[in-house]
Amino acid sequence: MTTLAGRPNTALVVIDLQNEVVANAYRCNEVLDAVNVLIERARTAHVPVVWVQHTDEDLKEGSEAWQFVAELAPAPGEAVVEKSYRDAFEDTDLEQVLSRLGVGKLIVTGAQTDMCVRSTLHGALVRGYDATLVSDAHTTEDMTTTGAPTPDAVIRHTNMYWSKQRAPGRSGGVIESKDVDFAPCGP
Repeated sequence: MTTLAGRPNTALVVIDLQNEVVANAYRCNEVLDAVNVLIERARTAHVPVVWVQHTDEDLKEGSEAWQFVAELAPAPGEAVVEKSYRDAFEDTDLEQVLSRLGVGKLIVTGAQTDMCVRSTLHGALVRGYDATLVSDAHTTEDMTTTGAPTPDAVIRHTNMYWSKQRAPGRSGGVIESKDVDFAPCGP
């Protein structure tokens, strides 16, 4: 249960599914398909979809690389949070967006698993949110040349690691996209 009083709602968070970010991503098409289904289910259930979009020297605002992938697009009225750090809460209006929506539980999807997704999950948990990672709706690219594990190992490890995350009064967790329930997290 979230520690954020009066925040019973759930939001689907879509992190950095931008052209350049997923250009070489592992299982990209499968992940985009899973996220697309989640977005449609969230919209049908009137659950907010919150989009996170990274900007930096490699992802210049307005560039083709910076744009969300063609398969996914924010609907009119859906929040888009611009960020320049891995944790989507750092120096952004994400907290204000979620507060305005009464959100205390996050269902998290996106890219890169071992950078922005994981950092945002931690950022959410330490700020009082319940944060659930969708096991088949996040991805990363192959960075084995820099000493990282293979993408499938990064994803498996992150799913295992986050499945046991807890903090006083709040929880992490991992769920498959088919099992996501967009019901409120409590009164």
